[in-house]
Amino acid sequence: MHYLLIDGYNIIHAQPVLTAIAQYSLHGARMRLCDALCEFKALSNYTIILVFDAHLVEGGTGNVEKYHNITVVFTREAETADHYIEKTAHTLARGDKVTVANSHALEQIIIIGQGARRISATDLWEQIEKAKETARMRYMQNKPVKRNPIANLLDEKTAEMLDRMRYE
Repeated sequence: MHYLLIDGYNIIHAQPVLTAIAQYSLHGARMRLCDALCEFKALSNYTIILVFDAHLVEGGTGNVEKYHNITVVFTREAETADHYIEKTAHTLARGDKVTVANSHALEQIIIIGQGARRISATDLWEQIEKAKETARMRYMQNKPVKRNPIANLLDEKTAEMLDRMRYE
């Protein structure tokens, strides 16, 4: 299995489109990121774990939930997303491939030391966009061509005459 651990707020604050949404609604930015990652999951072979800091939420007990085809984690009080990701990467890297999406330099060094790969927030977003474009291109290449069933019944001369009339 190949896990992708993502620091959610790090991605939101690294992407202008998500940052703009977050100015009005942090929940909206989180949901837009979740939806983008669900699409990415459908186009990749990653098992995605998206982590959001809730360490400043007084009395927060943390929460792990399934959102469509990804796992979303809100850390507990006094636990940062970085700490949760480090702990989880250490556990998962023993037997599986782990990639961590985070743009904190120190965090990247720690992750690499634990045997995980790293990717920056910007590079992850580029991969998401590239996967969507690849899927769009595949769809367009395989899209069935709609034909007019009546035109298929006409002989070539009559079809040409009707085409000329249509464009006059």
